[in-house]
Amino acid sequence: MLNKEKWKKNIKAILSLDSHPGHIAAGFAVGVFISFTPFFAFHTLMAIAAAFIFRLNKLTCITGAWVNTPLTVVPVLAISYKLGRVMRGLPPAELSFHRLDWHALKPHATSLLLGTSVIGFVAAVIAYVICYWLVVRFRRKDETLATLAEEMEEVGEELE
Repeated sequence: MLNKEKWKKNIKAILSLDSHPGHIAAGFAVGVFISFTPFFAFHTLMAIAAAFIFRLNKLTCITGAWVNTPLTVVPVLAISYKLGRVMRGLPPAELSFHRLDWHALKPHATSLLLGTSVIGFVAAVIAYVICYWLVVRFRRKDETLATLAEEMEEVGEELE
């Protein structure tokens, strides 16, 4: 099921991308925000579109969009719904639906969109900080990557 070596290889590939750490982290953060939206079938497409529109790293943006997994979707939706209701001045209520599609969630759309936006924003900020830190830390361990990272920090952008 979970191939640890494959995951390690993929994470190393992301951390060693030839891009500024802020650029990598920003793509991942936007993807994380997208992963919390209730538009489940469109997360990957939304991540690709956001990466092109905002000129973000496509790989990290798509990877971030897969953070909210099928195991975490239902609890996140329930918490988001309650948060959205409270922010709208309504009493907290249980979210009841029978399937995960937009037609089932549509009656709860305002509270869901508000709640998922707030939770997604907080998760995106945390994801940015963690991803940036991981990229910088990983690059310090490799002499070639460390030199590249220092040059990017001095210039403030990607090197061509």
